[in-house]
Amino acid sequence: MNDTVRYEIDGGVATITVDRPDKLNALNVETLHALRDALDTAAEDEARVLVITGAGEKAFVAGADISHMKDLGPSEAHEYATLGHDLIEAIESFPAPVIAAINGYAFGGGAEIALGCDMRVASERAIIGQTEIDLGIIPGWGGTQRLPRLVGDEVARRLIYFGDRVDASDANELGLVGEVVAHDELYDRVDDLAAELASQPAFALAAAKEAINQSHEGPQAAGLAFERRTWTSLFGTHDQREGMEAFLADREPDFE
Repeated sequence: MNDTVRYEIDGGVATITVDRPDKLNALNVETLHALRDALDTAAEDEARVLVITGAGEKAFVAGADISHMKDLGPSEAHEYATLGHDLIEAIESFPAPVIAAINGYAFGGGAEIALGCDMRVASERAIIGQTEIDLGIIPGWGGTQRLPRLVGDEVARRLIYFGDRVDASDANELGLVGEVVAHDELYDRVDDLAAELASQPAFALAAAKEAINQSHEGPQAAGLAFERRTWTSLFGTHDQREGMEAFLADREPDFE
């Protein structure tokens, strides 16, 4: 871990906080590695519950690091996709329930981290979206596979095709988050849920999680592999370069 990620554990509840509030907690390579290290530490500590959130008042995780992605070629993009996939698969397979405390923006890779969690609790200020289409790419860390399972096929297609950003209330209606609370009550509510889960039989919870995950394993593995290849192939295209350059320059992209 490093100064981009904070880790703490109390009463069997581990909390991982992405701590780059000046960058809206965007995920650069360093932070991805630090998150994976924090997950490993939580597993070694035998955490009974894991909470993932973002520092500051604005963002959970606003996405991947576009300034890093902008000039990637397919080979480098594949390596970056693999980092994201490995992280979120580790969250999904973590041997205890994982709660996403979504305190603000959760876009792109940030939304995909939330999708990898067992439960999602959103502040009323949260805004969630698979916004990759605006950058000339697609979700590359599992969004094309996990989102349809959560909200249904057509809803997922609309969210991904249009890059829609949905507020917390709409996200709850769509089934994208389990509940919405007042912003200043978010962490109290998550603490209550985590404490209740931590009091449950740990082995039974781990078994329940593994059994539920198993129901998705077959087709998801093939789908994730396809997504990674497809995401990778978009790097080096005009639309990928233009989308990311336009984002960094704060202008509208001119796609082909």
